[in-house]
Amino acid sequence: MGQNWRIFILAVVCFLVGTSEYMIAGILDKVAADIGVTLPQAGQLMTVFALAYAIGTPILMGVTARLDRRDLLLYSLGLIIVSNALIVILPGYGLMLLARVIMALGTGVFVVTSLTLAAKLAPPNKQGSAIAIVLMGISASLIFGVPIGRVIAASYDWKLIFGGIGLLAIVGLPVLASSIPRLKGDAPVSLTKQLALVKRPRIALALGINFFLIMGYGIAFTYLSPYLLEVVGMSERWVSAALFAYGIASLIGSKAGGFGTDRWGVARTLTGGTILNMVLLILLSAAVGTSTFLVFTLLVLWSFFSWSSAPTQQYYLLTLSPEASGVMLGLNTSVLQLAIAVGAGIGGLVIDYMSLQAITWIAAASIAVAAVATAAMFGRISYQSRQASQGAEVSSASAAE
Repeated sequence: MGQNWRIFILAVVCFLVGTSEYMIAGILDKVAADIGVTLPQAGQLMTVFALAYAIGTPILMGVTARLDRRDLLLYSLGLIIVSNALIVILPGYGLMLLARVIMALGTGVFVVTSLTLAAKLAPPNKQGSAIAIVLMGISASLIFGVPIGRVIAASYDWKLIFGGIGLLAIVGLPVLASSIPRLKGDAPVSLTKQLALVKRPRIALALGINFFLIMGYGIAFTYLSPYLLEVVGMSERWVSAALFAYGIASLIGSKAGGFGTDRWGVARTLTGGTILNMVLLILLSAAVGTSTFLVFTLLVLWSFFSWSSAPTQQYYLLTLSPEASGVMLGLNTSVLQLAIAVGAGIGGLVIDYMSLQAITWIAAASIAVAAVATAAMFGRISYQSRQASQGAEVSSASAAE
């Protein structure tokens, strides 16, 4: 079994960390009603989290680069415990925003450090699998944590969820301290060097496409529970089932995206997945007012295709800069969180000035931008490859003459 048990421990704690991050989206309507704010205002709890995660994580990882990795893991988990406790004991919207910022800083550092540790603890030929195990812990929080939290919030006080997560995380502190070995940090990579990669046109375009993809996702997902309740007219039980099915579909979609990348290549998988992501979201928007089962089915299919692009996009970014794979992973994570922040903010504006029903249409428009850009990008790359190939053939023919 080797080091695998340590990696599984990291994955289990990442499940708790991911649940505390995503839970707000599953109970947004209940949080809004309890603290006396509107849905768009409650949605900003996602926005501030994502912004703090996107901006704070690369800065904190740079500042703490030389710190022992186990100590950094424990300190960041301590921040997450504190933030969950603040949500439980402190009243008011403003203090909850502060708690979400603290949670975001702890979550960003914990996740990145866990992925780094998983790669270091695994054998050289098993590093990819080790990283996947940790990511599975985060995915499982969306699959199981959010719908279970929704069920608890429907029957009890929603703050109990964060209290429970905090208590379980406290249990995780001594487990991590006793199981994870001390590992030295790395030489820090300056923000200037990290941002230099963005100046490369292909990397900038790929990150831009990912931004519009995830922004569309953030617009719709942040307000998914109230959308299903108020617009679609689902019952509380149906919403919990829909969130569970959504999570399962996201996991299968992510796996399918990886398989498709290996089987059909990045261009076909990413272009096809992005277009189908857009189409399914349009169909979901148009299906409102028909049948609950149809909306449920389209929601599951949308989740599948929205998540199928994630592994393909990450793989493509790594191929663009294999010499700086760790930096690319960090940059992409920051772009994802920034896109979620912007998406949640736009979603709130859409609800304020248009309607809750309009969020899926606006989300589809954002994903349409990504779909067109993806098709154009790979079309241009294919054209340039054909031109280069024809040029090489002409040169060979000339040389032969």
